[in-house]
Amino acid sequence: MTTRRGFLAGMTSALSLPSIVRAQGASVLKFVPQSDVAILDPIMSVSYVTRNHAMMIFDTLYGADEHNRVQPQMVEGHLVEQNGLQWTLTLREGLRFHDGTPVLARDVVASLKRWWARDNVGQVLAATTDELSAVSDRAIRFRLKLPFPMLPDALGKFGTNNAVIMPERLALTEPTVQVTEMVGSGPYRFLPKERVPGSRLVYEKFAGYVPRQSGLTSALAGPKLVHFDRVEWLVMPDVATAASALQTGEIDWWEQPAADYWELLGANKNVRLDLIDPFGSAGVIRFNFLQGPTSNALVRQAALAAISQKDVMTAVIGEDRQRWKDKVGFFLPGTPMASETGLDALKEPPDGDAARRLLKQAGYKGEPLVFLVPGDIASIKAQGEVVTDALTRAGFTVDMQMMDWGTVLARANNRQAPDKGGWHLVGTFTAGVGLLNPSSNNFLRGSGTSAIFGWSDVPRLEELRMNWFRAPDEQAQAAICAEIQRVAFETMPYAPTGLYFQKTAYRSNLTGVQKGLPLFYGVRRT
Repeated sequence: MTTRRGFLAGMTSALSLPSIVRAQGASVLKFVPQSDVAILDPIMSVSYVTRNHAMMIFDTLYGADEHNRVQPQMVEGHLVEQNGLQWTLTLREGLRFHDGTPVLARDVVASLKRWWARDNVGQVLAATTDELSAVSDRAIRFRLKLPFPMLPDALGKFGTNNAVIMPERLALTEPTVQVTEMVGSGPYRFLPKERVPGSRLVYEKFAGYVPRQSGLTSALAGPKLVHFDRVEWLVMPDVATAASALQTGEIDWWEQPAADYWELLGANKNVRLDLIDPFGSAGVIRFNFLQGPTSNALVRQAALAAISQKDVMTAVIGEDRQRWKDKVGFFLPGTPMASETGLDALKEPPDGDAARRLLKQAGYKGEPLVFLVPGDIASIKAQGEVVTDALTRAGFTVDMQMMDWGTVLARANNRQAPDKGGWHLVGTFTAGVGLLNPSSNNFLRGSGTSAIFGWSDVPRLEELRMNWFRAPDEQAQAAICAEIQRVAFETMPYAPTGLYFQKTAYRSNLTGVQKGLPLFYGVRRT
């Protein structure tokens, strides 16, 4: 073995931001993300802004293209033997980490073991694996108890948590402890000394990156060719400042422009509005199964009965029905796993009388429900305000607490009572691609304290999920998903609030913007 180792908010305010100063002599792309990256370690967070940050730095063994078809990425290929019980993955030659060390199979093994301790699909793969080992510097072997044909899909998926590969010395960090040194083998290096929390993150082109030599660049798949020396992520003080900076060319790309600005931005010939995520974003009101009234399924059902998906989506993205969908259950509408089962629970207008009856049956006596809402993400803020109003009219007492997204994430993982920093409800959005099936919908787990924040404890959902993995064909999987949705509407791991399609906005002199998520390889300035 090898040894190693605004004119809308005031033009002056936009130009005076310290992060607007351009690096001398370098080609720089300036990007405004949906929020600051509060947690840098992608294994420790299911936040999509953390995922987007991670895809700058880290690479994965496989990568999903824009159609969610998984292709080899760090591996040159794999060999499946023994009737699907043995997989041998071979790394491409020449892969190196940002610290100059080679990427070895033992780095991969340590990274995957840390990943599968936290990830929903990874946990299934771990339970199916007898042994994961490095059989040479470039070969990784899975010996399985049962066939797992979705192995490449698990290792190359869009959704969080992603199976990123880091050096063994970092991957051996306990999965419950954050890795703070961001060293990957991806196309960009993270520059921690230039990070200003709440304001800026900076990435530098990694000269030692070895892209794939074949295929088409598409989302997480294909050659990752970098054309900018630096990418700077800038957190703007408000949407008006971001809109002003984009129009004047002080920034190049605004990930999630507020819908109120779409018409203005679209009228500017120097700005392009683009829908890069055809799967959309799905609204989620997550309930705490461990605390107070929301531990009662009847209270959770009452909340669903009070909420209008139409009202939420209109507040988030406007009245144009082409921008959003309602009658959205627990799987992505129009896809093979979607079902009509249980959708009659989503009444329009909502059934306030039913909500009040359920609250009375539950014995609810007006106890305040602490509802965490991020005020710095326009879509989630709008959702929170509409839901608070709907729940209040239905007889709930709601204590909506507005804070920045980073604080919401920290509070969301607090299992204590609300008077000790805990909560009852959290509002968020999740990528629609995560609703394609039960393997990728983190919020649909029923595994109790090992589930994502909210800790939904529904053993039947877990049983059905495992049945889905073992189902012989798509028809059988779809039938299982219909039953999953029926159980989910009864037990309410979360309340779905609709699906909307968020456009991104960038300067019209940028080309090569990928579909799927904000990615920075393939992008050029003409």
